[in-house]
Amino acid sequence: MIRFLQTDNRLTKALFVVVIGMASVSMVVYLIPGLTGGGATSPDTYAMVYPHWYSRWLASGDTVSEARVEQVTRQQLMQRGPQYADNPMIVKFFESQVGQQLVQQQVLLQAAKKLGIHASSDDVRQFLQTGPTGQVLFPNGKFIGQDAYANLISERLNMSVNQFEDNIKDEIAIRRLQSLITAGVTVGDKEVRDTYRKQNIKIKFDYAVISSDDLLKTINPSDGDLEAFFKKNVARYATAIPEERKITYFAFTPNDVPGGVPQPTQPQIQQYYNDHKAEYSVPEQAKSRHILIKVAPGADAKTDAAAKAKAEDVLKQLQAGGNWTELAKKYSDDPGSKDSGGELGFAQRGRMVPEFDNAIFTQKIGDIKIVKSQFGYHIVQVEDRQAAHTQPLNEVLPQIQATLVRDASAQAQENYAKQLTSEAIKNGLEKTAAAHHLEVATTQPVEESGVLAALPSSTQLLSKAFGSKQGDPPQFAPTGEGYAIFQVTGIVPAHAPNFADWKSHVLDDYRNEKLPALLNQKTQQLAEKAKSENDLAKAAKEMGVTVKTSDLVSQTGQVPDLGQVGQVAPQLFNLSVGNVSGPISAERNGIVAKIVDKQEPSADEIQKNFDQTKDQILEEQREQAFNIFLNNVMNDYKKHGLIRLNAKAEGPQIPGM
Repeated sequence: MIRFLQTDNRLTKALFVVVIGMASVSMVVYLIPGLTGGGATSPDTYAMVYPHWYSRWLASGDTVSEARVEQVTRQQLMQRGPQYADNPMIVKFFESQVGQQLVQQQVLLQAAKKLGIHASSDDVRQFLQTGPTGQVLFPNGKFIGQDAYANLISERLNMSVNQFEDNIKDEIAIRRLQSLITAGVTVGDKEVRDTYRKQNIKIKFDYAVISSDDLLKTINPSDGDLEAFFKKNVARYATAIPEERKITYFAFTPNDVPGGVPQPTQPQIQQYYNDHKAEYSVPEQAKSRHILIKVAPGADAKTDAAAKAKAEDVLKQLQAGGNWTELAKKYSDDPGSKDSGGELGFAQRGRMVPEFDNAIFTQKIGDIKIVKSQFGYHIVQVEDRQAAHTQPLNEVLPQIQATLVRDASAQAQENYAKQLTSEAIKNGLEKTAAAHHLEVATTQPVEESGVLAALPSSTQLLSKAFGSKQGDPPQFAPTGEGYAIFQVTGIVPAHAPNFADWKSHVLDDYRNEKLPALLNQKTQQLAEKAKSENDLAKAAKEMGVTVKTSDLVSQTGQVPDLGQVGQVAPQLFNLSVGNVSGPISAERNGIVAKIVDKQEPSADEIQKNFDQTKDQILEEQREQAFNIFLNNVMNDYKKHGLIRLNAKAEGPQIPGM
């Protein structure tokens, strides 16, 4: 199935955009340090937001419910991927962020109300037809119908139409508030031209690289220096050697389980099928193939007409008996299907872009027609259609049998592990192992992150072992291929190493501690030498440093050993040809550069991109102005205690998410 025809993500995003609130609101979550206020709230309330100081006494505030926070959190996590919903830390983090987003949204709605800003049902209808949901709810300008609309909202967002439309009203009100607050933001022509020029300057430069890896090798302290460093940092090395444990265990595999794995009976299979029938439901779907003649978005009429004519020519060849596979390879602009004759396989209703989806579910099977979509012209043939149905038992029997055997095997192994553990608690590991013809082993001291080579997987065993005490009763843990029954029989506490044993680690630590100052010193020395001699190559040679030359790059360009130029060394774009830079810190490298070429955009190029640049600057400045407004409003609400959070509203932070 080719990705660009699928609409799941686009559809979900279109619906999702109106249930969170504005992007500028979510940004401010990271700018405002906490919203905690005094007072208590009920367990099912995430926060109370009061419009006035006296509202607290009248209990007339607006509620942000825990259920709403959880609902939006689920939606956000599903946008990122189902795997995130299974990580408790990520869920808590998102609940905290979403909760604060919704609190800020409520504050903005109160601000809008105070200014007489609101949205009506007519505004909602207009938004649905012309906003991000327009193509989905009004394909070809025709409403999909109230039932289909309600089912779509329920299926994709798990909410009612009334809830969804209330969210839209809130969104419209906030957008109108933003328009009012940012209406006075302007940008001058000179700023637009200067911004475009600055963003599109390209430079080429020679650059000398002082490598940390090379510099580290020059830091060669004596044994006396290292020993002094070791003694000075005694606390640092106090637990350098982590705790280790000796573990005595015996293990079994599935083949050792008495009686083997029982095979599922027919009644068990039938019961499983009855209990999981929904999983075997197959929705209506259509099988099709196509040849795409691509048209770029915004293409002029001449280009569009040429693409249409080409599509019509391909259609005539097919109708005259042309070979689909050959014509698809020759003409199709869809890289995902052209080499397989344009075959797309079966697709469920609603999975393709609207025009294509409509064609494959209405077009007569076998007919070949041209369909226009946002991607261009598709020559489409419907090969087959299947009505919605439930797969019969005989079709899914092997799948059910495999599942039941796997579950039965897992249960049998766990039961056997529990039985052996009970025996070991009573009789000891040695006697229990001997009674079942299994072998006992005792490990060498091993740390928690270590590996027991004799087991397929020792992760869970070691995790349990390090959560136990020496002498605790036997326990069991899965090994990837069965279970192990074990006890902790020895503990070596974390301790400091001897200097002689740890010398290589001390040398690494010593070098890394001395490196930043030395790198800065050497880079400064190189820059001064290159500037005084006005010759980077000569200065680099005298210091034994390699000189490289960049390509002609813009601010977003990447240069080896330096990174993205505009982020690491934006000052280079202010230099003239022939100028030598000061010292540049590029992660673990020191850089000195000399500009060898500089190209600025022409006046015609600046003028050509003037409107687009102006819109970009206005959008950024309006967003900044609105964030300042929101920041001030939030601070005022916090100052006057108009926000009260549930005690568990503060959540963990996950850097990099």
